[in-house]
Amino acid sequence: MKIQFMSKNYTISDKLERIITEKVSKLDRYFEDSASAKVVCSRVNKDTFKLELTIKDKGLLFRSEVISDNMYQNIDLALPKVERQIVKYSKKIQDKLRKNVDLSELMFNEMLEDDFKPDESMVSKVKKFDIYPLTTTEAIMELENSDHAFYVYVNEKGKVNIIYKRSSGDYGIIDPTVII
Repeated sequence: MKIQFMSKNYTISDKLERIITEKVSKLDRYFEDSASAKVVCSRVNKDTFKLELTIKDKGLLFRSEVISDNMYQNIDLALPKVERQIVKYSKKIQDKLRKNVDLSELMFNEMLEDDFKPDESMVSKVKKFDIYPLTTTEAIMELENSDHAFYVYVNEKGKVNIIYKRSSGDYGIIDPTVII
């Protein structure tokens, strides 16, 4: 995890920076290499110090802000707060995945009970078409101009995306990831 230090009306000592780096690095187990942490140390008044810890990873944001009379104590107060946020979010995602897996297993088992036997003969049509790099706005315009429920395109990063219109009237994007 990349850690960025900033200070406001406070000078971060090498020792404090080393300790914060060591302690924040323990959160690496929750993230991939793309995660970044920002630590802001500031003096609120003569005897009061504030530490702000913000961790970002792939659109996720975890943040803690702590004020006390000791900057070393602040890191020990801020880290558990952020870790609780991360664990809570992880459990929430796991619960959603577990519910989805259970539902899909149930549906699959029902299909087996109904003697459902999928095979290639069930595919009635194969369409081949060229896909081009587009922005999301351009992809929405292409979708609106077509009579299909979705539109496949290559995004600005070179990845294949699928945009579709949701029942609420807004749009959704499917950004597939290949898992081997």
